[in-house]
Order: sequence, then C-alpha cells, then structure tokens
Amino acid sequence: MRWQELDKEPCSLARTLSVVGDRWTLLVLRDAFLGVRRFETFQSRLGVTRHVLSDRLAKLVTHSVLEKRVYQERPRREEYRLTDRGRELHPVILHLVQWGDRHLADERGAPLFHRHHQCGHRLQAKLTCAHCGEDVEARDVDVEVNPAFAEVLP
Repeated sequence: MRWQELDKEPCSLARTLSVVGDRWTLLVLRDAFLGVRRFETFQSRLGVTRHVLSDRLAKLVTHSVLEKRVYQERPRREEYRLTDRGRELHPVILHLVQWGDRHLADERGAPLFHRHHQCGHRLQAKLTCAHCGEDVEARDVDVEVNPAFAEVLP
C-alpha cells in the first residue's frame, strides 16, 4: 500500500487517511474547531510553512471538509469554514484529544476543557449505539465484510 494511493484502497479508514491523515491536517482541523478561520492565523498558531499550509487547506477544500468564504472584497480576502462534512469529524478530533489528555498529559492535566453547552459540565465523549443507546467499546463490535467487497478483501 502506497501513501499516495490510499484513496484507491477498499478500506474506509485508508481513504479517510488520504484526506485527513497527516499531522498538519489534523492540527488545521483542531484549530478550525477552535474557531480559527484565516490563513495567517492558522500559520501563526501552527508555525507551518505557507506552502504546506496552503496544500493542506486546498486538500480540505477539495474534499469539502472546509469551504472558502469571502470576508472582504477589496482587497479580496477569504477565510476557511468547516462544512457539514467537516463538522462530522468533530467526534474523531474530540476522541483523539481525550486520548491525549488521558495518556500523554503532564502533571498539569489537560490543556483545554470541553464543556457541553446544554448542561455546562465537562464533556466526556463516548461512543454509543444509535439503535439501543448502549455504550460501545472495541470488544462490543463485530465486523463483517460487505458482500460487494468479498472478492477484494481477505
């Protein structure tokens, strides 16, 4: 499997990684969820080169994770906003953040706290079954091959 060909793999995770699977892209998404919208702000927060940032933002726009919106006409200036497709990545980003808070934080703990608007409590995201409402962990999931992919998957 070649990195440049992940988008052709019969694996949803591989195809997803072809869009969001590098460190700069994940950090761009983190900042987008924190409200960053402008190129210069992304660049100053991340310390990434203009070329790399431009490439990552363009890829996210191409895949409809972000969209460009004009915020000033003269001179023309655009900002980046999360699309519905991009906002669907929030649970993924939040779970990665919580994993880091749990396993990689120093003695000070988590650098940021996430609060649930409705109840005001600190958010502890969980995976639940949409059908029965039960909490779901890895050992609770069975995986089966879609018959349409039976010839290409082991």
